[in-house]
Amino acid sequence: MVTIAPDAGDEESDFTPLTAAEAHALREKHPSISPWWVVLGQIGVGVLVTLIAWAVTGSQTVGLSAACGALAVIVPAALFARGVTGQFASVNAGSAVMSFFLWELVKILVTVGILLAAQRLVMGLSWPAMLVGLVVTMKVYWIALGFKRKPRPV
Repeated sequence: MVTIAPDAGDEESDFTPLTAAEAHALREKHPSISPWWVVLGQIGVGVLVTLIAWAVTGSQTVGLSAACGALAVIVPAALFARGVTGQFASVNAGSAVMSFFLWELVKILVTVGILLAAQRLVMGLSWPAMLVGLVVTMKVYWIALGFKRKPRPV
């Protein structure tokens, strides 16, 4: 019989855990981005895409449709940021993972709810404008990766 993977005992592990000082230095070198900055960026982009849609088409309904698309990203993202930065999420690793999945589910449900509410509440809803507002506002997640905080001088 052919062995596909070597036994774990046959090979020396090259994994070495970090000391507390090394972990602290690594966190200082690569600071994390607050999810609230991402939400603020989404608000800015959502307002901008709404105003551009309204200005380009001259239709208040198109602007409102783009705003609904932006809100379908901003409101769930704010709920998610509040949930994962809350006290329950920082108790231990298990509660952090559970909190992440729970708030991701809430985020999906609220997004679908806002899209369904927009369909019922906005007369003459422009689906293309709403989808543009949704997609452009959602892309702020990728833009935020480029704006990492600078490490603090020691």
